[in-house]
Amino acid sequence: MKIITAKSEKFLQKYLNNASPTGFEAPGQKLWLDYLKPYIDEWQLDNYGTAYGIINPDKKYTVVIEGHADEISWFVHHISEDGFLGIVRNGGSDHMIAPSKRVNIHTKKGFVKGVFGWPAIHTRKGKDANLAPTVDNIFIDVGAKDKKEVLKMGIDVGCVITYEDELIKLNNKYYCGRALDNRMGGFCIAEVAKLLKKNKNKLPYRLCIVNAVQEEVGLRGAQMIADTIKPNVAIITDVTHDTHTPLVSIKKHGDVKAGNGPSVTFAPAVHNNLLQLIIDTAKEKKIPLQKEASSRSTGTDTDAFAYSNGGVPSALISLPLRYMHTTVEMAHKDDIENVIRLIYETLLKIENGHNFKYF
Repeated sequence: MKIITAKSEKFLQKYLNNASPTGFEAPGQKLWLDYLKPYIDEWQLDNYGTAYGIINPDKKYTVVIEGHADEISWFVHHISEDGFLGIVRNGGSDHMIAPSKRVNIHTKKGFVKGVFGWPAIHTRKGKDANLAPTVDNIFIDVGAKDKKEVLKMGIDVGCVITYEDELIKLNNKYYCGRALDNRMGGFCIAEVAKLLKKNKNKLPYRLCIVNAVQEEVGLRGAQMIADTIKPNVAIITDVTHDTHTPLVSIKKHGDVKAGNGPSVTFAPAVHNNLLQLIIDTAKEKKIPLQKEASSRSTGTDTDAFAYSNGGVPSALISLPLRYMHTTVEMAHKDDIENVIRLIYETLLKIENGHNFKYF
């Protein structure tokens, strides 16, 4: 069953190339909702920007499928008198990759181009020979002569900054770019809604397709929307690490490889009966599956949903990803399709009033 069509790939390109930094997700949410609307009955938006589509809004028993919409970024934190920008993180941005990257500074006038400057190798001698980037020493150059000129460009403290890198394909197998974490999850759940519509599936419950904001700063959007929707079941999709690239320890981070299928996680927040339903569904439908474990939290919106509203049976289906939180995140096309298939097939197994209690 081919899932990623020319139409869906066109949307994916547009959606991934649009910047959606934490706290500023609205433009991306509009794109996502416009794509989703033909496949849902109605939609809602909360005060902080989490968007969700609803199928069967009149049903009481509620199932959520969820991804998060935001991407890591930077904030302008300081403007020096000679016109250089100091920054702070907005989410888990990696300072090691910043030097020499081109950026878009978001202003009320639109994007202003800049670069993360770095001293030339010729100047890093003696005590500076091992100079390494840190959050305290990296900076952005916008080509301004002084602070006054920076301000005239519309740049001020609080402007958000994103990398300009866009989505490409590698070897016709991998999608590669920034913000696959986790707008690829938003893509997957939208494709699930499309499959349900295409195949004329009549679900016996209310389904909410949720694209949450502010995951990268502590699962905040999921925390808010879980209290609003009050679901009975939640299936979360996010990314996990492909541990088969150089310099990554399988012993420390688990054995997950891109191209070998979605990964499910065993963790305290993950409900064992829901997880078993997912595993059994994968086996029955011959969907390749990998497994990993988290000792405390999953670090994803799964935790926020699981511990909301007195406890919501929740599970995590992850997309293997190379080079997370860089501008060259990579996901295998087959894994993306199988994440979609696994969520879709699992939804067809959930019954109205499904009881996930252990005994």
